[in-house]
Amino acid sequence: MTAIMEQLGIDRMTVIERIALAQEILDSVAAEQPRAPLSEAKQRELDRRVGDQAANPEDCVSWEEVETAALTRFAR
Repeated sequence: MTAIMEQLGIDRMTVIERIALAQEILDSVAAEQPRAPLSEAKQRELDRRVGDQAANPEDCVSWEEVETAALTRFAR
């Protein structure tokens, strides 16, 4: 362990806590980065999808259904 990890008490954290901390740090860095504008094609596709969802709100699949299908499909 490095001295900074010991100073901050990171060396006393569990693996899960350290992973969560690392994710928090990465998320905070990403939040500070300027976002590149979407290309025209991506903006058109996004607009199309938003319009389709607004026009057909009942035509969707819940996350639970997607997760169940994926777990069933890939469980081996």
